[in-house]
Amino acid sequence: MTASQIRQPGPRQRAGLARFRPAPFWLRRLAPLAWLGPAIALIAVVVIWPIVAMIQTSFRNITPLGIDVGAAGWSNFSAVFDNSNLPGILVRTLLWVVVVVAVTVVLSLGLAQLYNQRFPGRRFARWAIIAPWAASVMMTALIIRWMLQPQSGVIYLFLHDLGIVKKITVNAPYALGNPDDAMAVMMAVAVFVSLPFTTYVLLAGLQAIPAELYEAARVDGSSRWYAYRRITLPLLRPAFAVGSVINLMNVFNSFPIIWEITRGGPGYDTATSTVFMYDLKGTFLGQAAAMSIVNFGLVVIIVLVFLRVNQWNEREGF
Repeated sequence: MTASQIRQPGPRQRAGLARFRPAPFWLRRLAPLAWLGPAIALIAVVVIWPIVAMIQTSFRNITPLGIDVGAAGWSNFSAVFDNSNLPGILVRTLLWVVVVVAVTVVLSLGLAQLYNQRFPGRRFARWAIIAPWAASVMMTALIIRWMLQPQSGVIYLFLHDLGIVKKITVNAPYALGNPDDAMAVMMAVAVFVSLPFTTYVLLAGLQAIPAELYEAARVDGSSRWYAYRRITLPLLRPAFAVGSVINLMNVFNSFPIIWEITRGGPGYDTATSTVFMYDLKGTFLGQAAAMSIVNFGLVVIIVLVFLRVNQWNEREGF
């Protein structure tokens, strides 16, 4: 038997090859849909359909009972923009987002640097910082509100034991009754619950930096501050971008903290645009949908401005 005869398939082999003939080109192009289909369906149901419904609602005249009485045109948007409380709410929202995100990133950078060092109990410390993130945000805000009660809150009792508060009476000042104090308390709570995620993002960025770069910097005689400024911070830029952008969106849309502590009051003195939108839902559903679209646009603008200012896609050092 020659080599050519050995290489040629027999009748049975040819029948097997015919059964496993390659699929048509168009069918191979559609094959990824079998894997992407569930994800696309989930996005369509959970994301796209609510957005379409929200846009439709913003142009309808809907009563507080949910009865659609006809088209409203742009009247819902006009009513939102003509609301006298809106300018103060937008300024307060911007202040809320900038302060909470900035403080969170700065503190998280320090914690990430600490957790990147070797010290006894480091693993336990890394586990412990997850607690504010794992706990319910609503419950955290509710506990803080209880702690600040003027007669029975543990903070007032602690200040009384220290002698800072001389006497606890029924008429004792309520810290959350002052809008400025209430905003400071809510910002502190927002920073507290945002620290774990941002810390872990920056910690992952620190651990991805090769140690050889610092060794080369020491050989060149660079100081620790110079190496930190020229090596650590530039290489942390992607981690900074991820942590900051996600925090911007989360903090902007933060609702449980403000709602559980002050309900946005007194009046709208501690309300952000998200709380204002929810408050409109009770009486003007169309205006609430219009405010939802405004909020969506504001989030996009804030994120784009942040990315532009920080030039996240450039590789230059600091």
